[in-house]
Amino acid sequence: MNARRTREAVFLRWLPLIIISIFVLLPIYWAIATSLKTDAGILQRPVQYIPNPFTLENYSEAWVASNFSLYFLNSLKVSLASVFFICVIAIMAGYALARYKFKGKILFMGMVLCIQFIPHAVLLIPLFDTFNKVGLVGTLTSVALVCITLNFPFITVLMRGFITGIPYSLEEAAQIDGCSRFGGVVRIVIPMLVPGIVTCGAFSFIGIWNEFLFSLMFLSDASKYTIPIGLRMMQGEYNVEYGALAAGAIIAMSIPVLLFAYLQKYLVNGLGGAVKG
Repeated sequence: MNARRTREAVFLRWLPLIIISIFVLLPIYWAIATSLKTDAGILQRPVQYIPNPFTLENYSEAWVASNFSLYFLNSLKVSLASVFFICVIAIMAGYALARYKFKGKILFMGMVLCIQFIPHAVLLIPLFDTFNKVGLVGTLTSVALVCITLNFPFITVLMRGFITGIPYSLEEAAQIDGCSRFGGVVRIVIPMLVPGIVTCGAFSFIGIWNEFLFSLMFLSDASKYTIPIGLRMMQGEYNVEYGALAAGAIIAMSIPVLLFAYLQKYLVNGLGGAVKG
C-alpha cells in the first residue's frame, strides 16, 4: 500500500510537468515533421504524424532559394554586435551602481526598471523619425542601436546583482598590492564575472535574435532582412510554402537552443549569483 501511494505521489508530482512539456514540445515536433514532409505529404488527408516519404528539400529551399542564409547572417551580425555593446555598457553601469554611493541611486535604478514597462510600439515613430534624420533607416545599424537601447537597462540591473556578489575586499587587496581601480576591475572583477556576462549575453542574444517589430519598420531592402522578417516574407499573398516555412523556423530556432544547451551550466550559476547579489 505504501509503495502504491508513493507511486501515485510521484505521478501527481510529475503530471503538471508532463502536461506542460506536451504543450511546449508538440508544436516543435509538428514544425520538425512538417519541414521533413513533401508538399503532397503536408496537404495529405488523413494527416501524417510521421513524415513518409522523408525529405530534406525544404531545408535546401529555405536556405538557398528563399535566401535564408543571408537573413541568418544579418541576424547574427546584429545580435553579436548588440550583445557586445550591451555587456560592455552594463558592466560599467552595473559596477557604478554596485560599488559607488551617490544621491538618487535608488531612484535611478527604479527609473531604469520602469523603462522596461514602456511598450515598444510607443517608441516606434520617434525612433524612426530620429534615424531617418541621420540616414540610418534601412540599415542594420538602426536595428542594432534599438536593440542595445531596449535591452541594456534590465541587463544593467542584472549585472549589478552579479557584481554585488563579488566581495569588494578582493579589489581592496589588489589595490594594496599596487593595482589601480581599473586594473582591479579587469583582473579581479571581470574574470569572476564570467558566469554573469554569459547569462546576460545569452538573454540579450535571444531577445535580439527574435526582434521583429523594429526590423520590420526600419528595413525595406530584402538584402538587409533578419530572420524574423525573412520568415514573414516567406508567406505569400496567395499561397504559403509550409514546408520551407517550417524548415526556416527550425533553422531560426536552432541557434538559441544550441546556445542554451552549451551555456546551461553558466546560466544556472549566473542566475544564482544574480539572486544572491
